[in-house]
Amino acid sequence: MKLVLAPMEGLADYWLRQVLTDIGGYDWCVTEFVRVSGRLLPPKVFYRWCPELREGARTRAGTPVHLQLLGSDPQCVAENAALGVELGAPAIDLNFGCPAKTVNRHRGGAVLLDEPELVYAVVAAVRDAVPATVPVSAKMRLGNDDDLRALDNARAVDAAGASWLTVHGRTRAQGYRPPAYWDRIREVREAVSIPVIANGEVWTAEDARRCAAESGCGALMLGRGAVSDPFLARAIRHGEQHGWEDIAPWLLDYTGRLLGTGTPVQEAGRIKQWLNYLRRDFPPAAQLLDQVRRERDAARIREIVQARV
Repeated sequence: MKLVLAPMEGLADYWLRQVLTDIGGYDWCVTEFVRVSGRLLPPKVFYRWCPELREGARTRAGTPVHLQLLGSDPQCVAENAALGVELGAPAIDLNFGCPAKTVNRHRGGAVLLDEPELVYAVVAAVRDAVPATVPVSAKMRLGNDDDLRALDNARAVDAAGASWLTVHGRTRAQGYRPPAYWDRIREVREAVSIPVIANGEVWTAEDARRCAAESGCGALMLGRGAVSDPFLARAIRHGEQHGWEDIAPWLLDYTGRLLGTGTPVQEAGRIKQWLNYLRRDFPPAAQLLDQVRRERDAARIREIVQARV
């Protein structure tokens, strides 16, 4: 089974990608989306969202990093995809799944699923713009307000020449409320000729087993579950069991590498965000979060984490 680390906007940044792929179990990961809107972006924007482009488009563990783009103008997205490939991206992923209201208001993400013909146009333009050896993939939800066009959108991605399709098993309107409809992903998989990767509500190895069985997919994309349990991919692959004592050193590593990458407040926010996810399964993380909740200096938070490791 292939396992992919999801492109979680505002969460799976460069530094968290490094830690999670260091722990291991992933075939590749996908960046947060690069927003494309009406112009060819300068290289510095690509490097900001995907610093791995300067490192062979791989994390420090050697995991390939695919570049995700979000936009609705086929020609503009295609031109930026071509530049991303010139800068070293090994694959281009196209975002038709973001549920954020701000993104949707500006005609990006899941709202495009109301227009399968536009989904086709964006994928086809990118496919034509990059070398045939570079995979082009797409990530979509089951729909925008409903899932009535799920198969139309999937077939559009397929017909446009995508190499594979990732499907999050909910509509935009359903957000992240459980459940994810893995059986609907199966319907999508059966409607297209390209591989389909299932995504949504995989928090445990048992969830992964059920998702694979219900969706019929041989590949899964892990998102929030991977952030909540950094060893999830290894648990799925090898049945490994890990506790807080295994995770704490990686949290300390993350806090150290984060220092100097932003303002102390920004860095502190990143650390607390990860602790908020970790507390789902690990009580010591909840205790740590309570202890640092009012701290606004990442260096101080690191000292507190170090004292608890």
